[in-house]
Amino acid sequence: MRRRLITVLLFAVVAALAASTALYRVLSARTQVPTPQAVMVPVATRDLNVGSLVEASDIRAVAWSGPISPSWIARREAIVGRGVTANINKNEPFSENRLAPKGAGAGLAAVIPAGMRAVAVKVDQVVGVSGFVQPGMRVDVLASGTPPGTATQGTITRTILQNIQVLSAGQNFERDMQGKAAAVEVVNLLVSPSQAEALSLAGAQTKIQLVLRNLLDTGTVATAGISTSQLLVGAPVAKPTNPAWKPRVVPPPAPPVVPVVVSKAAPAFPTVEVINGDKRQIVPVLPAGNQEEKQ
Repeated sequence: MRRRLITVLLFAVVAALAASTALYRVLSARTQVPTPQAVMVPVATRDLNVGSLVEASDIRAVAWSGPISPSWIARREAIVGRGVTANINKNEPFSENRLAPKGAGAGLAAVIPAGMRAVAVKVDQVVGVSGFVQPGMRVDVLASGTPPGTATQGTITRTILQNIQVLSAGQNFERDMQGKAAAVEVVNLLVSPSQAEALSLAGAQTKIQLVLRNLLDTGTVATAGISTSQLLVGAPVAKPTNPAWKPRVVPPPAPPVVPVVVSKAAPAFPTVEVINGDKRQIVPVLPAGNQEEKQ
């Protein structure tokens, strides 16, 4: 009897373990997330800067198991020979919006959109905002000079261009007066044709200053400029040009009227001192008409 009881208990334990194992396998199979299949994606083998030309050695295929962007280029043949319009880091996929069209070539010309122009501006460390001007940033252009007929006001500074994109910034080698090569800081700005004319004239006739601005600040501000006379002694107050204009004079308020009370003085008549015993009395001598009225 005792052996039979032990046998039944052992059988129940084994059956429970078998049922638990089967149930665990069924639930695990239902909740298991399928592993995404890796896809071969072309990536850069090195850092590619703006203006460089992508060669076959700059591309290698890697297994990519994460999400894939629709803008990524999947074929190596569609990448080789195209210019880079935005910096591509090492091991980063090639995106369509970071490469120039096929046949556009490399260099700065591939970065310029249709209808726009690139103008090179010679700058120094001060004009170039102490080296903080980098490609992709936005700047304002200030011009300082003396316009004809305004010599009394001195130098005038005005903002001639606003919210201009910087295409590139670096050094260029030019020959100095002795024929020696000298490094010159050059900043290439993306402008319209009319802005290119204004910038070229400002570079030839005035001194140019670049002003760095926030990338999120895309608005323009209307400025009148400032001259040396305004900066040092203040702007003169303009007089009215209309001859019929006269300043309005407001009269001061009139003082309050205080009423004056005039007391009526008594008529002057001759008097006579009358002594009656120990009493004295001053009696006026009235005219004859008044004496009759008094009687």
